[in-house]
Amino acid sequence: MPTSSPPEAAAGIDIGSRSIELVVLNRGQVVHQDKLPTTFDALAQCRRVLETLPPVRLVATGYGRKLLVEHLKHRHVTAITEIQAYALGAHHLAPEARTVLDIGGQDTKAIALVTNGKVAKFDMNDRCAAGTGKFLEFMATALQVPLEDFGDFALRADKRIQINSMCTVFAESEATSLMARGEKAANIALGLHLAIVQRTLAMLRRVGVAEPVLFAGGVAHNPCVRRLLEELLGMGVIVPDQPDMVGALGAALHGLRHRPAKRL
Repeated sequence: MPTSSPPEAAAGIDIGSRSIELVVLNRGQVVHQDKLPTTFDALAQCRRVLETLPPVRLVATGYGRKLLVEHLKHRHVTAITEIQAYALGAHHLAPEARTVLDIGGQDTKAIALVTNGKVAKFDMNDRCAAGTGKFLEFMATALQVPLEDFGDFALRADKRIQINSMCTVFAESEATSLMARGEKAANIALGLHLAIVQRTLAMLRRVGVAEPVLFAGGVAHNPCVRRLLEELLGMGVIVPDQPDMVGALGAALHGLRHRPAKRL
């Protein structure tokens, strides 16, 4: 293991509410990446994902970034906001992108970019699970469908119904009432997905939707959300091969571009 980091190398770690992602860059290329669930001990999981990491410069983002900076001072960790990280990662993956949407475990971000990838405006919902991956997870459990199958399950619906509440507790109650009246579970699932996308569109419109749109975050894996988003936007969206790695990638890119004066 090397004793000092080459100037061409840096790592980014995105500590989210549901998962932790790590991306290591060397000369601009991804040479390693990893992902673990956050669990109830985010710091322990961070240490686990970092245990084989050489001493490259480390940049943290996500809700747990300050925790990591405080507890891993020996690693000389720095931190940037999720908005910065996602803007950098999205611009690197798709330089033409002008709007970034990230739907994660417990927050949603809409970011407007200018031509050089800088942030022009953003909006963020981080006060509750409504409209996020956690909402989908909760509702998939309520309908007894595995989360990884929930999007495909919703696409089997034969009609669209309106779910009026985005509060997780009230939405579950509404779904239960619909099932008691004989509504198909797939139709309810589609209604729940539609409610999320409609809420997301309101955020996108507040920052201004400009093409192309890049869709990042764990919920970008969901085929129903992707299809409804494109339909209601009236345009295609760019979905990276690994949409949940965009934040960690952006943090690593920041590490390459903003090196400290003293070599670590």
